[in-house]
Amino acid sequence: MGDYDEDTAFLGQTGPYFWTTFFLLNTVFVSTGFNGLYIVFVGAAPKHHCLIPDVNLTEEWRNAIIPFTIVDGEEVQSQCSRYRLDVVRNLSAEGFIPGRDVNLTNLEQEGCLNGWNYSKEIYQSNIVTEWDLVCDNQWKVPFASSTLFVGYLVGSLISGQLSDRFGRKKVVFISLAAQCVSVLLQSFSHSWRMFCIMFLFVGASQISIYISAFVLGTEVLSKTMRVLFTTLGAFLFYCIGYMTLPWIAYGIREWRTLLAVLSATAVVYIPLWWFIPESPRWLITQGRVKEAEVIVRDAARKNKVEAPPVIFKKSEHQAMPPNKTYTMLDVLKSRNIRCITLMCLLLWMAINIGYFGLSLNTSNLSGNPFMNCFLSATTEVPAYVVSTWLLKKCPRRVLLSSFLAIGGGVLLLIQFIPDTLQSVALALEMTGKFGFTMAFSIVYIYTAEIYPTVLRNVGMGMCSSAARIGSITAPYVIYLGFLLLLCYLQVPIIRFCLTSSWEVSQLPLLSLTSSFQRL
Repeated sequence: MGDYDEDTAFLGQTGPYFWTTFFLLNTVFVSTGFNGLYIVFVGAAPKHHCLIPDVNLTEEWRNAIIPFTIVDGEEVQSQCSRYRLDVVRNLSAEGFIPGRDVNLTNLEQEGCLNGWNYSKEIYQSNIVTEWDLVCDNQWKVPFASSTLFVGYLVGSLISGQLSDRFGRKKVVFISLAAQCVSVLLQSFSHSWRMFCIMFLFVGASQISIYISAFVLGTEVLSKTMRVLFTTLGAFLFYCIGYMTLPWIAYGIREWRTLLAVLSATAVVYIPLWWFIPESPRWLITQGRVKEAEVIVRDAARKNKVEAPPVIFKKSEHQAMPPNKTYTMLDVLKSRNIRCITLMCLLLWMAINIGYFGLSLNTSNLSGNPFMNCFLSATTEVPAYVVSTWLLKKCPRRVLLSSFLAIGGGVLLLIQFIPDTLQSVALALEMTGKFGFTMAFSIVYIYTAEIYPTVLRNVGMGMCSSAARIGSITAPYVIYLGFLLLLCYLQVPIIRFCLTSSWEVSQLPLLSLTSSFQRL
């Protein structure tokens, strides 16, 4: 195939056709913001304590049967235990008064054998309250979150092959339909297992939407619009969906209804089928040149320019001889490329753990969880705008190491903030989210530029897989309370960014090893 950009240069760099396609494609990314992080609310654990059955207990014993524990210097009711009900019933029947006649610390405790009583102050119901995913079953919530990111991994592996075979546009809309059906079926889940299985399909369809729409935009738009689309448009429209999610969740506190409403939003994308074109580049590679010319001539009509009688020369339609195919084994042949790959894999994993870890942690912060989620989404808007501007002015590795230091350093500072200054801790966490979001947007360009051209696709694919592994790990980082560990993970990676050159001829593997040994 000839140079597509040269053949279609008569269309110009902007115009009604390009702007319309730009905005319509970007609206697709709004759905990924809707459905990417609703687990923040659906899987949040409200205040709870053991359910006390309706038995003969005095008011004093009913109030005292839940023991108190010290959490962060504050005395709160235990969430996972109570004093033995049979012992308490006997003491109540004999007229003993808790605290006066009986030393409560001497009483034996038991688990919540009759279930839990959940506060409905924030959530009317979610998967935690419906299936009692607390105490010994608390691990099931991060596991459910991880299934979404496992779906990301599966979807990222197959979506490229599907779009190459069936077309970018078809895969985008089939994925939209699959996401809609998956979320809707998830709202009818009768068990935690079914919820996790459907979450796997939600993740696979969602990343397929993102990748296919991203590729379609880069192939349909002009060079000027392509840069704006890849560096700012897709990210900002994702943020629009992300910022809208907490307000929908605020209005709908029942999780099944919330998921049904989110799935129904896909209906608005049906008319876009008649307005978003297929990729002319892909059509040409499939030998469907006439269909490609129809699309380009329609673009010329909308941009009010005249198309030449022949757009794509006949010689360009002929199949090109196959080029050498590079595999993951090629990145192991050279010492420099091996070092690049090792560092980039660590880099992508750490950034994704930080980004999704902080995103999923908003329900655990003090204050209103809906406002916290909105603030977390809002911090991404200036991050993407600033990163786009800085990428034109500053070296990539300096930017990347600086914002990794901000993201990891802020998490370290949070550990020293007293409980009385929760607003300061919230501000620091939002600053950390800003840093990781900046690094998230920069790492794509940095990785693409640091790899040789022939290995770029293979390298980006491996890094994308590493990113999925990082996001799968993120829910467990929150569950285990290891946010502080994330700070230390940045140390060797920041050192790499500061000391490496573009060729990475002298990568500090010894420094990396010694950093891990000190940790």
